[in-house]
Amino acid sequence: MSDEFYRIRRLPPYVFAEVNAMKAAARARGEDIVDLGMGNPDGAPPAHVIEKLAEVARNPHAHGYSASKGIKGLRKAQADYYARRFNVDLDPETEVIVTLGSKEGLANLAQAITAPGDVVLAPNPSYPIHAFGFIIAGASIRSIPAAPGEDFFRRLDYAMRYTVPAPKVLVIGYPSNPTAYVASLDFYREVVAFAKRHDLIVISDLAYAEIYFGDTPTPSILQVPGGKDVAVEFTSLSKTYSMAGWRIGFAVGNARLIDALARVKSYLDYGAFTPIQAAATAALNGPQDIVAANRALYKKRRDVLVDSFGRAGWDIPVPEASMFAWAPIPPALAEMGSVAFAKDLLTHAGVAVAPGAGFGEEGEGFVRLALVENEQRIRQAARGLKRYLAARGVAIPAEPVT
Repeated sequence: MSDEFYRIRRLPPYVFAEVNAMKAAARARGEDIVDLGMGNPDGAPPAHVIEKLAEVARNPHAHGYSASKGIKGLRKAQADYYARRFNVDLDPETEVIVTLGSKEGLANLAQAITAPGDVVLAPNPSYPIHAFGFIIAGASIRSIPAAPGEDFFRRLDYAMRYTVPAPKVLVIGYPSNPTAYVASLDFYREVVAFAKRHDLIVISDLAYAEIYFGDTPTPSILQVPGGKDVAVEFTSLSKTYSMAGWRIGFAVGNARLIDALARVKSYLDYGAFTPIQAAATAALNGPQDIVAANRALYKKRRDVLVDSFGRAGWDIPVPEASMFAWAPIPPALAEMGSVAFAKDLLTHAGVAVAPGAGFGEEGEGFVRLALVENEQRIRQAARGLKRYLAARGVAIPAEPVT
């Protein structure tokens, strides 16, 4: 077997792997690393959700195969969520499917709707599955801007005019990972109109729907009249309810796309463990205190990070949403590049971050910081950062006189 496998050949080395290996080695040596690299929530789901999991797991009949498209009660709970949150009506039978996290769902939808030679428009920088789910399926990627501004539609129009064959799918995701960009309902209206003119399928990643820091809640593309004609949207319980390891997500929207995903999934899995699905139903239908609590938690951590890192000499743009900050490398160190900077920061400051190059070539020059450590640990990271920057000759702002 001397030839490399076709799909593996299309996947570059995982950029984060080397930094993650260094982090693991440092911890094995007993070093205290403040980990702002992986977006892994540090909280737990509400008590009633865990209790429902245990209750159903004690049922001897709950341990067989589940339903690939998700149990009926969970699909209805997700439809009810869209009704109360976005005023969007969904048919739980034809327009909702449960996925093993949004990542699995997006990858399997890519397998269902694209073929080798198809062209997909994906933002750059972006969460890797947005591009590589389709690359694994054999499609080609044409990059578009991640920011939802005028340049987005200018480049979108340019791509449709000059790409052969014409693009088939458009991937978007707001609030975005890693950039924390947010989109308005007017933006989604333009996307839907554009997709209808050009016969484009739209895949919207709304995993961070509930982590917004302004007064205006994050909208859904399905709120736009005709949105379901062109779009399917992915959401997740991972961050909203601190259930990342439970692997429960959803795809909702266009019935034809949901059916295609369901058909592929029916060959690949039997759905999540039934007690987990029952507990996820309890999360969606039960008290929603944790949603507001997590939003406030990430906002507070954001404020502490921006303030403490700024005092240490690194100005962090203030994210409007998500659990991430997207930060340019300090100008004096920019020539290092994102991977080398991340390694140097880990080695000499004890702070782990995600190099921007791992999110696409347009991410070079940036790093992503996840708000997954408590405020004390973030301030600890800032102290290590201050020493590190001073040792590299970076000017540290003077503390104000009080």
